[in-house]
Amino acid sequence: MTASEPTLAALDADDLQVISARLQDAVTRVGELVFLPKSRRFAAVLNRYRWEAADDTRVRAGLSFEGVRSASARNIRRDDPDAVLCLLAIRFHPAAADPPAGAIELVFAGGGTMRLEVECIDGTLSDLGEAYPARARPSHEEDR
Repeated sequence: MTASEPTLAALDADDLQVISARLQDAVTRVGELVFLPKSRRFAAVLNRYRWEAADDTRVRAGLSFEGVRSASARNIRRDDPDAVLCLLAIRFHPAAADPPAGAIELVFAGGGTMRLEVECIDGTLSDLGEAYPARARPSHEEDR
């Protein structure tokens, strides 16, 4: 997905897994995660590694979710907007008593999480510019 490619939409858990895979190892700052309660929207700007590309590049990307009832953070330094976070995965936990509502959980390295209580899955991911060289390819313990 480059700036000329369409936005990815997530309307169900399978779609959300695709966006999660695209955003694995994306980095952001705490100050670039924003919940707008009046408009019931969560938005984030991240620098994502382009796993789908043959080259080692990153790109700025915008992630948003609509219909967000509430947002909460755990183990995230909200007092430091410049603190860096590395996104590991995005998960959906359906509400047993109120489908299609549930919780979208953004899981960060180091144990931080952002939990979004949503009416349903309604998310988008868009690249915001051209790709640029990555300093390094992200690696994980199982890769070694």
